[in-house]
Amino acid sequence: MKVIIVGAGIAGLSAAIGLRRSGHDVVVRKQASSFITAMPCSSRIDFYCSQILERSSLAHEVGAAIHVPPNASRILLKWGFDPKRAMLDNCSTVQNFDGLTLASLGDAKDLSFISAKYGAPWFLSHRVDLHNELKLLALGSGIEGKPAELHLKSTVTAIDLEKGQVTLQDGTSLEADLIVAADGVHSDAPTLVNGQPTPAHPTNVSAFRFLIPSEVIREDEESKSLLENQATMRIYIGDAGRRIVWYPCRDGRVQNFVAIFPEKDSAERKEGWNIKSTIEEFLKTYEGFHPQLLKVCKKATEFKVWALLSRDPLEKWHRSRLVLIGDAAHPMLPHQGQGGSQAIEDGAALGCVFSPGTPFFDPSPEALEEGLTLFKEVRRQRASAMQIFSSAGQDEAEKMREKARAFMKVGQKVPTNPGEFYDMNFGYDVFGDCENALERVGKEEGKEKEEVYMEGQEHGGFQPVPVLVQAAF
Repeated sequence: MKVIIVGAGIAGLSAAIGLRRSGHDVVVRKQASSFITAMPCSSRIDFYCSQILERSSLAHEVGAAIHVPPNASRILLKWGFDPKRAMLDNCSTVQNFDGLTLASLGDAKDLSFISAKYGAPWFLSHRVDLHNELKLLALGSGIEGKPAELHLKSTVTAIDLEKGQVTLQDGTSLEADLIVAADGVHSDAPTLVNGQPTPAHPTNVSAFRFLIPSEVIREDEESKSLLENQATMRIYIGDAGRRIVWYPCRDGRVQNFVAIFPEKDSAERKEGWNIKSTIEEFLKTYEGFHPQLLKVCKKATEFKVWALLSRDPLEKWHRSRLVLIGDAAHPMLPHQGQGGSQAIEDGAALGCVFSPGTPFFDPSPEALEEGLTLFKEVRRQRASAMQIFSSAGQDEAEKMREKARAFMKVGQKVPTNPGEFYDMNFGYDVFGDCENALERVGKEEGKEKEEVYMEGQEHGGFQPVPVLVQAAF
């Protein structure tokens, strides 16, 4: 099966890895921007509407670290991801503090049990390092499957859903059996899939992001005491929804800060990952936080501010030959630290559903539809629940309990504390979920063929056709 992936961020590269490992030919188009408009036509939609900014230009990002918790690291390690080469840090402890007084809000939580309980570590990574390692697994030689092709600065201007055709700004047309939209929260692909505009909306929450070299903090006698605290991840909780999350990346050589705060007029702020801010704006926003903590923050040389967007869970994830993954399907706020992990799960699930030994490996249009429907069944409930839970911190579970219940499995308890969130977030096994779904499909197909066989026997008989659904991933 030939696959075109639009977008080369975490979601796009994860899909490339998963599909490559399953034996498919993958082309990844990293677009700088695109303009898309819907035109009334039954089989073709050309589009021009809002500008889409490619979210995977990571080489120049500042203050961009990310959680890689067990539900994602388990997938990456299975794929051959090298944590040492990627300079990942292990999240061994987490502790909450009062941001105004620096008083400890309880003991540091020892996370040494994480690997043993959930089968993989909780890593902390700079996005550039994570992206580089994913790119190696998607494009490198000597790795299982045919290397994916990466084409930079490819602006998509039209998609023919039925033909599986992508038209680029320079007039080039490409065809594939499957088109994967992995082009982020501003993607117009959800509009194509759902038949109506589905824009992400402002949340009235924004976040400052910045990095500080560890040695710069250690050089200051007053500041280094905060760095020497035993907690790997520190969360400084203030009033009025303000908090600062601080953790290391790049083998502890760099300290990452994400400062989340409410902002009534966030819709008026220019949205994007690389919007510059100033130390003055940061200090004004965090007025009242402890001077020692602010002294550390002032050591940053560059501040970025990020207006957080969200969107209610989508009803449809695919249409014809086009499927949504990552932030194009389920953008979420950072409170659960699961945005990148859900994108990695999406890529793994695509590779599983369309793996050798399944009815969907080399699919007809009908089998492709069935495979994408199964992919949605595996992913939508899980990712939608995570979207809702990500709207608030793990210490604010009551804010999203009822809304999330609609996406929980029958009998599954809605988490109410960090330990229960760990179980739901980290304990999930996308490979096992796919195996169960494929096994169910195999049983259903086997039952249907048995019924046809028995009917045939009644009318003269014919030989049964054996059914085997065994995913090779």
